[in-house]
Amino acid sequence: MSRKKSVPTKSQGSPPALSEDETRKLTYARALLRPSTLAASTLDSLKLAGDKTDLASLAAALREEASRVTAKNDLSRAEAMLAIQSHTLDALFCALTKRALLNIGEHLDATEAYMRMALRAQSQCRATLETLALLKNPPNPTFIRQANVAHGPQQVNNRTAPASDPSRARETESAQSRLLEQQNGARLDTRAASTAGGADPEMATLGTVDRTQDRRR
Repeated sequence: MSRKKSVPTKSQGSPPALSEDETRKLTYARALLRPSTLAASTLDSLKLAGDKTDLASLAAALREEASRVTAKNDLSRAEAMLAIQSHTLDALFCALTKRALLNIGEHLDATEAYMRMALRAQSQCRATLETLALLKNPPNPTFIRQANVAHGPQQVNNRTAPASDPSRARETESAQSRLLEQQNGARLDTRAASTAGGADPEMATLGTVDRTQDRRR
């Protein structure tokens, strides 16, 4: 009997092998997706220094600035950038306000448009300064700890007892009885001799009755 040759199958978990051309394209795509490369491309399109800038050099410089924050926790450049941007926004607010004042009285639409842009610049300047203040003085986190000094299991019952609770009624009645005894103890004592009342002065206090002698008689 002839045996069939087994064909090696690819494992499902391993990625397919890439050719040299596909590997080069993937590396180029990953390089384009880097934040430093994207920012360098934006700066290069502005042509701030004409054609003297190089895209690779811009990306390398941006990576150095990013490493200062991520690796060394150095925020000095970020603080300086926010401070300078706030001054720039303040200058933009003043320039747009002047443009609005020049058109006031004649071109109200232009005045309103310039004033809206001026107020937006002012609002953004305020937000930039607030961000700078938070960066300079970050808020300290507050940790609240609750100490439990009870030993053993503890049960808290916040339920209010209803008015029809028999135990609650007995406690109320007992408290009222004690209060009445403290205030009117003399009247509750029937053995004490009471004085003659002012309404009927002819009535006098009865004398002591000896019940044993009355029985003998």
